[in-house]
Amino acid sequence: MKKYQGFTLIELMIVIAILGILVAIALPAYQDYTVRARVSEAVAQTAPAKLAVAETASSLPGGLADVTQANSGFVFAADATDFVASITIADGGEITTVTRETGGDADPTLTFTPTQDGTPSSPINWTCSAPENVRKYVPAECRNDPASGGGTD
Repeated sequence: MKKYQGFTLIELMIVIAILGILVAIALPAYQDYTVRARVSEAVAQTAPAKLAVAETASSLPGGLADVTQANSGFVFAADATDFVASITIADGGEITTVTRETGGDADPTLTFTPTQDGTPSSPINWTCSAPENVRKYVPAECRNDPASGGGTD
């Protein structure tokens, strides 16, 4: 009697079907992961603006209340990165970071709000927020999750 070695057509079709199911599950998760990585770059690009706000607040008598874009000394070069369109500092030190070309449904806009307890020499705490429609693309600190306290930095 002849012995056949190898797989039957049915076995090969089952393996291909299983691989197809795994790819169908993994591909959307991977795409979301790449968008989150691009948005995370925006958080990293915001660090110098946070530092500028903190240093300006510590050097002014009114603390955060006296911080503006003009006196912070922070300037964001428009083409410094592929995924961040702008970083602006509003009065009071609030930082708005606008992303671009992240690949998601919409490009998230992250808002970093500083708070300072007591005196102008107190440490600055940052709260990050983002619109609800882009929540799955932003870092955990910006998801506005009431269970986690909204996220601080």
